[in-house]
Amino acid sequence: MADFGIRLALRHEGELWNAYAALPNTMDGAVLLGSIVIGAVSGPEGQDRKRAFMDLMANTMAIGIEAATGQVPTWGLPEDAPQHERSGHG
Repeated sequence: MADFGIRLALRHEGELWNAYAALPNTMDGAVLLGSIVIGAVSGPEGQDRKRAFMDLMANTMAIGIEAATGQVPTWGLPEDAPQHERSGHG
């Protein structure tokens, strides 16, 4: 897997769950890719929508990476956000 120096960061902010293209270890300069109302992805009933949103945002990033580099990225397992990036919604 090539390291593209970018990651998909998902953040609960207010009433939204936002997806960003972000540099490793920082949200400085992060680019908003998309948002979904948090209630749509909360609780057991929202888990399928949560996974679908994560997949959509990862695919959206992959399209941009492939267009810019000619390489198709692969994704590792999700990781919790570092404590210093959390908005209080953990």
